[in-house]
Amino acid sequence: MIMQDTLTTTWQEKVKTYAALSEEMGKLHPEILELAYQENWFKLFVPEVYGGPGKKLPEILRLEEELAEADGSLGWTVTLCAGAGWFAGFLNPELATEIFADREVCFAGSGAVGGVAIKTKTGYLLNGKWNYASGALHATIFTANCTLKDENDKDILDENGTPQIRSFILTKEEVNILPGWSYFGLIATGSHAFEVKNLNVPENRTFQINQHIEVADAGFDYPFLQLAETTLTVNSLGMTNHFIKLVEDAFYVRTGLKRYTDEQVLFFTNELSSCKEEIQNLRAKFYSTFDASWNQLINNNKIEENTLTEVSSISRKLAHACWRTAARLFPYCGLEAAKKESEINRVWRDLHTASQHALLTFEI
Repeated sequence: MIMQDTLTTTWQEKVKTYAALSEEMGKLHPEILELAYQENWFKLFVPEVYGGPGKKLPEILRLEEELAEADGSLGWTVTLCAGAGWFAGFLNPELATEIFADREVCFAGSGAVGGVAIKTKTGYLLNGKWNYASGALHATIFTANCTLKDENDKDILDENGTPQIRSFILTKEEVNILPGWSYFGLIATGSHAFEVKNLNVPENRTFQINQHIEVADAGFDYPFLQLAETTLTVNSLGMTNHFIKLVEDAFYVRTGLKRYTDEQVLFFTNELSSCKEEIQNLRAKFYSTFDASWNQLINNNKIEENTLTEVSSISRKLAHACWRTAARLFPYCGLEAAKKESEINRVWRDLHTASQHALLTFEI
């Protein structure tokens, strides 16, 4: 009987069961983490040769939308951690093979240049601090960007005379987590800061994205900017899908109390329909535009610049429409939506926290 119940429980139902508990813990609940390991979610972008699931970006985007709809913190953590796992294609193959042999491998890191790496005879000496590493509390690997310097503390320049920036692979034992994710949403992402002090790392622990591809699956060279824009957008989309459903339920429960006139109910119904239609239309355009760019890459080994511009534009338009929709519908939810322990409040907080990622700040 227990086995029967387990087999009939969908992953969405399991996530719903543990999402509030994850928020209380400030990190993904062990049951949700186990689900992520079983489904290979943290390896979504990892090449198959290293144990990746063999999914391509069109499928990954739609999955990340589903994950974010189930729980914002789960969607965000998988998106950021799996996205960092994309670096697998640029790593030393022997190092990558060793890293991804771990069933529970999970990358966390920061895109900011938060450290300095001094070149030594055997590798590099690292010092630095990096903020907002989603999944930090269960990550096994951290990525960190550093400015390169020589032993005389002078910048190491590239061929254009610009200080070189390199990314580094660090293990969880080598970093110090600095608790500081005190924001009101995406609490279960545990997006804490981390630091290293006088850490020696060997030469093979450094890499540069979009250069020296070591191992790749088809479509691996999709441009990183649009990869980031689209994956972040589907997170806001998934959370908005969830929020709209909760708003609809909340309002019509309240209408049973006869507190609204027929005209008021009709007004809300029209508002809700307008929001749904806008999101659905932009969602369709988003996926159509993205799929066109993907097909160009697969069929022609190149994406036209105007297509990439369109991908960036529709990503921003959809994300901003999601945030506007939340503001437009929130007043119809009642005080339950302002209760911090409620599901609808958690979704609202997660969505607004996600909106503060700098990449999609401007709609233009």
